[in-house]
Amino acid sequence: MSGTGDVEPAAPESGPLAAARSRLIAVGCFTAFLGVVSGGMIAVLISKFVAFVTRAPACTGIPTCDWYLYWAAGAAIGGTTLPWLAVRALRRSGNRDHR
Repeated sequence: MSGTGDVEPAAPESGPLAAARSRLIAVGCFTAFLGVVSGGMIAVLISKFVAFVTRAPACTGIPTCDWYLYWAAGAAIGGTTLPWLAVRALRRSGNRDHR
């Protein structure tokens, strides 16, 4: 700390901890994209099934009339759970290597 009360910035991390953190961030971001896309597609498939079971009116050219509601919910669920599961699995496998 200098005499004027300013706080000096911390040195950037380096070494194995920074590499492990960078790997987790990269995997989390990549799986978030995949989770949004796959969760949305699965949810639209579920909406098609729900429309069939409830005999909802058909809209021409699209799977169901309210597909976007199902897609948004599926994208939100997939975009949060897939990265969480992937990062959790990586952390667990990393802890086993150090035992």
